[in-house]
Amino acid sequence: MHSPTVPHAARAVANPADHQLLQDIDNAQNLVELFLKRADEKGDAPFLGHKTGGQWVTQSWRSAAEHVCLLAQALRAMGLEDGDRVALISENRPEWCIADLAIMAAGCITVPTYTTNTRRDHAHILDNSGARAVVVSTEKLLVPVVGAIAETGLVEHLIGIDDLKRQQSGSFEYHAWGALITGDAAAARAAVQDRISRIERSETACLIYTSGTGGAPRGVMQHHGAILCNVSGAAEVLIEDFGLTEERFLSFLPLSHAYEHSGGQYLPIGVGAEIFYSEGLEKLASNIEETRPTLMVVVPRLFEVLRTRIMKQVEKQGKVANFMMDAALKIAGNSKEGKKRLRDKPLDFLVEKTLRPKIRAKFGGRIKAMVSGGAPLNPEVGNFFDAMGLTMLQGYGQTEAGPVISCNRPKVGLKMDTVGPPLRGVEVRIAEDGEILVRGELVMHGYWRNDAETARTLQDGWLHTGDIGHFDNKGRIKITDRKKDMIVNDKGDNIAPQKVEGMLTLQPEIAQAMVSGDKRPYVVGLIVPDAEWALEWARANGEKFDLKALQELPAFKNAVRAAVDRTNADLSVIEKVRQFAFADEAFTIENEEMTPSMKIRRHKIRERYQERVDGLYRG
Repeated sequence: MHSPTVPHAARAVANPADHQLLQDIDNAQNLVELFLKRADEKGDAPFLGHKTGGQWVTQSWRSAAEHVCLLAQALRAMGLEDGDRVALISENRPEWCIADLAIMAAGCITVPTYTTNTRRDHAHILDNSGARAVVVSTEKLLVPVVGAIAETGLVEHLIGIDDLKRQQSGSFEYHAWGALITGDAAAARAAVQDRISRIERSETACLIYTSGTGGAPRGVMQHHGAILCNVSGAAEVLIEDFGLTEERFLSFLPLSHAYEHSGGQYLPIGVGAEIFYSEGLEKLASNIEETRPTLMVVVPRLFEVLRTRIMKQVEKQGKVANFMMDAALKIAGNSKEGKKRLRDKPLDFLVEKTLRPKIRAKFGGRIKAMVSGGAPLNPEVGNFFDAMGLTMLQGYGQTEAGPVISCNRPKVGLKMDTVGPPLRGVEVRIAEDGEILVRGELVMHGYWRNDAETARTLQDGWLHTGDIGHFDNKGRIKITDRKKDMIVNDKGDNIAPQKVEGMLTLQPEIAQAMVSGDKRPYVVGLIVPDAEWALEWARANGEKFDLKALQELPAFKNAVRAAVDRTNADLSVIEKVRQFAFADEAFTIENEEMTPSMKIRRHKIRERYQERVDGLYRG
């Protein structure tokens, strides 16, 4: 039997201004039209913020709109035509947003590309997309791109956001950013208005290349309507569950990732919010305190790191702080289980007056919600932040769906082992084998130049997500695992690796883990020890801190074994990790063992460590 289809219908919005805002999004013909409408409304209000010379500076909506229109006309003057592809390679910064909108305003298709890509990666995307032009921000990012341009021989125009002094020659024509955003702004605006009046919601806005957890990236054709559908659904959650005020987003995840592209750029545009750009992971904590955002979209790995840091900081503050943290976690746990105890009330009041304000201050003091997506969030991590007084929502989606399919909602009830109900305008049903199927305007029109994969993924109007899950009694989706990642042991039992890995990395001794066991008698794991914990262990045991050398010590391995055993105590018999080995180094984007959205690339890790993993089953 198929499970019933669960659509998430639109609800009445009480505030007339908020209702109009949602109508604007629903009625927008394309993304550029929506942006220009918001820019006209907001005028000289701040829109894009970044840090320069140690100070945060902003660009107004009016200025950004002028730059978008001028750049769009410059692209047309180069000879670019409707439907031409333009690659965009840049770190998160105001020019990223302006370039993306300008490419679409020129009638072209944006091809966002990760800054961590190698020459080979760029060559694949340039060749597959057939890009005629490339926008690149810095000389450092240009180096691998130039090699890819030479290899493919397709790119005719190169636009440098910064002054690219050393790489201005080649088979392409070089254009400096500053020279392209000057001229008659009114004439440029009129030309753009005329052009976008003919761009329909069904037309392709961008090619977002999947991050390649299972092989070569594929170009997902996201149309304007897919992203607008996402923006509408997410805006409704914001309005109904939190109330719309003067919102500020802090953009941290790569904008070339569909999650940040829709949730961190077009959602803020849709609701008329400010966007501030983080300086990167190493400065993220200070950036949050400085910019005081109201909303952030992040990935689970970041939450895991922040949780560990907070716990360590509290531990160092002595018995009282530790008592407060334990009390907060117990109170939250009791509340989740429906156990309302009178004795918890005074303690909760004390926690609210002492510990929680300090934690919230570290996040700027204005955060309404942090939305986790891109990979499964361990419920324990979500519950921790909830206990600390920070609202965390877990979203679910895929690049092929705009990308957001569902999101937790306070009004429905936050349950951290679910990803909430489907967004507005999204239909979801569960196939007989448990696969999650999705239908609606958010679903892609297909993979670029890949009819075979398109036919496999899109069937009878339904997107086959490859994820396994079911609905709970409140219509919230609960994800079990990736269909293709599911471990099936030699007895035919199904084991969800991401669940086991998430539980392992909650242990202070373990930074990263990947488990295996397909067609095998039991589960084994590859472990990356936590570097800070390993340093403390070395000092306590009189050893020199050399991670590789430490891993050879039986006492060190026993300490990690104890962490694995603690995890096993909460796992079923078939899920328990019987043996483990250490990885040679951390899984990173640089060694191609993690995607830019911080998910492990299983096939790459298996290629490197297959012999070591096989050895765990011998003897």
